Amino acid sequence: MSTAHVLLGLLAGGPRHGYDLKRAHDDRLPRAKPLAYGQVYSTLGRLERDGLVTEAGQDREGGPDRTSYEITDEGRQHLDTWLAAVEAPAPYVASELFSKVVVALLAADAGRARDYLVAQRAAHMSRMRELTTEKSEPGASVGDVIAADYALGHLEADLRWLQTTLARVADLQKEVTS
Repeated sequence: MSTAHVLLGLLAGGPRHGYDLKRAHDDRLPRAKPLAYGQVYSTLGRLERDGLVTEAGQDREGGPDRTSYEITDEGRQHLDTWLAAVEAPAPYVASELFSKVVVALLAADAGRARDYLVAQRAAHMSRMRELTTEKSEPGASVGDVIAADYALGHLEADLRWLQTTLARVADLQKEVTS
């Protein structure tokens, strides 16, 4: 995720200060890692330096002065370009799950790989049940539902891989040890 692009997207709706941007990010991307305030302000500094946002004014709502920022025309163009760019599928397999199975097999321990696959499958299924329950709760927002659907899709793909790999552990073990 590009924090800069998310902040530009949030600013496309109108001027906001850092506190509002952080809160909006955390509300609109409910399953993403929450942003730290320092990350928001350092990103705003870079965006301002690059001419993609500008100060929109100062306000004081019962506390310290807060600087509001707004997206510039150049910032809108930059955001539009980013939104139009199709993401290339990941060229490499970079997953802790994948690495653990391969390392267990390299260590000539098919039992450990098999045990890990079974335990990981159980953990995935448990998480899928949690997400399915969360998205069907009466107060679930559309953001919560689409985030859960996204996570469920990835978990389902992992489960298919776990099941296929579990069926192939013996063959993979022979290949690795020969």
